[in-house]
Amino acid sequence: MSTEVGAVLRLPEAAIPEGCPPWDGERAARWTRALPPRWVPVRPPVPAFVVLPLLAVLGAGLLSAWGALPAWAAALVALHLVWPVLRPEAAAVLGPVAVGVVLTADGLALGARLGAAAVLAGVWGTVCLRLAVRARQRALGREAAGGVTAPVPTPGAGSERAERGTFLLWCGLGAVVAGGALYAAAGLWDRSAGRQAVPAAGWCLAGLGLTLLLSGLLGRRRALALRRAPVPVLRVLVRDNSDADTEVYAADDLAALHPLFTVSTYASKASRGAADGDTDEGDGHKVDGDEDDDEDDDEELRALIDRIGDERAGPLREAVLYGIPCDGGEAVFLAAASVAAGTPVVEASLGPVRPMTPGVLRTRSRAEKRRSVRAARDAGLRARAGEAVEAAAGQDRGDEAPERVRHWSAGWADRTAVALAALFLACYLRSGWWGDVYALVLTALAGLVLPRRLAWSVTADREGLWFNGLRGPRHILWDDVRMVKADGARLRIDSRRAAFGEWRVSSPRWSWLEARLGALHPYERTAAEITAMWRTPALRPTATATGRLRGRPLWPLGAAAATAVAAVLLVLR
Repeated sequence: MSTEVGAVLRLPEAAIPEGCPPWDGERAARWTRALPPRWVPVRPPVPAFVVLPLLAVLGAGLLSAWGALPAWAAALVALHLVWPVLRPEAAAVLGPVAVGVVLTADGLALGARLGAAAVLAGVWGTVCLRLAVRARQRALGREAAGGVTAPVPTPGAGSERAERGTFLLWCGLGAVVAGGALYAAAGLWDRSAGRQAVPAAGWCLAGLGLTLLLSGLLGRRRALALRRAPVPVLRVLVRDNSDADTEVYAADDLAALHPLFTVSTYASKASRGAADGDTDEGDGHKVDGDEDDDEDDDEELRALIDRIGDERAGPLREAVLYGIPCDGGEAVFLAAASVAAGTPVVEASLGPVRPMTPGVLRTRSRAEKRRSVRAARDAGLRARAGEAVEAAAGQDRGDEAPERVRHWSAGWADRTAVALAALFLACYLRSGWWGDVYALVLTALAGLVLPRRLAWSVTADREGLWFNGLRGPRHILWDDVRMVKADGARLRIDSRRAAFGEWRVSSPRWSWLEARLGALHPYERTAAEITAMWRTPALRPTATATGRLRGRPLWPLGAAAATAVAAVLLVLR
């Protein structure tokens, strides 16, 4: 079983392949120095996965509408906004084709053709450089492994999850069908420019679908290649970061200062069950019932969501990396469990390996400094709220616990949030069919959201907490409370029971201004008071809430709010 040495959860020696070498800092530094220059898009930011495809579709439509290129050629050129960043293999093959198409286009002036061809040639050269770096990284990874290979471990129950790339394949198929439908609908547009732009946009959308299909096929092919024969192995350190990705470090980087790359991974249910010790060693079947298994999965998911929300990283764990690490590659890890008494877990990649570039590391360092400042400020506000609650409790010390129930409700912060949202939404009032749809959406929001924002209430009694809602009050016992937190602009309360969904409200908040003015946000005080009752039973009320004290249903208020908003919109229109 895993044992904790310092801050690292270690693998048992029996789980490590014989002769498996550590990927030490010196060899890892050589691998990192093999990265291409900073201007090569090795690690795109997350918004690029949405922004670049949208720009490609728009660019294809504009090129075709201007008469510069036919629809298919405009799509081919526009897709070079996407391929160098997200699928360089496609740009490496089709880049010369795009250059030839641009040079032979009759709708462009000679200067425009030469300029576009030069840009496409530069893109193609950048892609070739990135692919060449992959080959160098594979060579350095193979050298670091020293010829030691081992078969990839299989956690069992392999059919419990779809194969690698299935999601991308289905998304790609859907995008191809959507692109074909958009191309076929080009004749429905009245303006000639629209009839020219829409076919190009359809071609581009279909091209994006083919790109997704290629990504899914490449991912599946590389994942299967890892399991066909023994592959090089390396001892590394891993941990889950605040984005739920796996960060990989050199084996001697015990302080986790220099991540080498990140990759999205998935631990199979069989492997996680073994790590938790709830499987039968003889046949691998669950000893506990399916209900307990579901509860464990819910608890694990909630813990993951809490960690992501708090921007916390997981524990540092020793792992064996199966496969050669390189940009865009696949990997499988045999890692120590997240708990000291757990069995090693097999984690397979869900996406490609993404190296950590120097620019990303600098941005991450600046973000961590800002996060530390914000966390210190929030901790100070939380401490002040706790001191205020303790002072109030100290004044009543010696007396019996309060006989009446305690009650918290919406205040000025919630009303301010609703007012700001109403002003923002009012700016988009329009006439025509869009205005009708928008009015219906606003009416629905008024009926469903406004009551929760303006009339929420929490009541504490001797048994637990009561929350009002649209259909009526909800209740959790004190022993079932799992979390009470003023998390930034949100007040969150959650239960250990899966049937109770997390309760939360939010309002605008500026922690730096609160700290400077010495003010205390109502959410901080509410969270501190409820936490004090949760942690200290002597502070809980001795009375039991009954009837209206538990909270009234909010649906009558929602119906009234929806009616009022609908009437106002009718008058304004």
